[in-house]
Amino acid sequence: MGFEAINERICKLCLKGKYHNITIINIHAPTEEKDEETKERFYAELQQTQEKVPKHDLLITLCYYNAEIGRERAYQKVIRNHTLHDITNRNGELVCEYAIANDMVVASTFFQHKNIHKGTWKSPDTLTLNQIDHVVVNNNKKQMIRDVRTLRGPNCDLDHFLVKVIVKQKLITTQKEFVKKLRWNISNLQNPDKFGAYNKRVNDRLENQEEIQNVAGLAKY
Repeated sequence: MGFEAINERICKLCLKGKYHNITIINIHAPTEEKDEETKERFYAELQQTQEKVPKHDLLITLCYYNAEIGRERAYQKVIRNHTLHDITNRNGELVCEYAIANDMVVASTFFQHKNIHKGTWKSPDTLTLNQIDHVVVNNNKKQMIRDVRTLRGPNCDLDHFLVKVIVKQKLITTQKEFVKKLRWNISNLQNPDKFGAYNKRVNDRLENQEEIQNVAGLAKY
């Protein structure tokens, strides 16, 4: 439906979906050694791009976050437990803070896979495997993401592996508030006093209902 190159680090692609349109924001975040000002400027531009996306779209922000996300309890709501790393670096903190601020989740750490299917970058000496490419989606549409994993077979001519995201579109159902049903206390019917009061209330309601129906009938004619 549309493509827009925001700058040299951010671009946006809009796809037509069955129930919801899909907006993909592809990014290349600054590396860990970049200064804090550069990182803050990047996330400010990313925030401006996201704010222009329609609220009903499935929003997927992905690619090179250059972020290691650990298992700290403070970020459990947005990352869950299936990340490759134990400790979050500064770039990882920025990703989690961005997700929390925009009611999103890091779907790339939601699914249980072998470590070789979590790592997205391998060092030239092949001794270091990092998970630094991530997929971030709307929290209210996260159930559409069925799987995220690394594919080691395809040759991308890069030191990064291809990451596959499976999306299954469906209508989102909202949970209705549970209404507690009241049950009749049958034992009260055995008590003459309570039974008489109950019988009077029922008769009053029936008479009132009959009056309402009569008024409605007169109004009709």
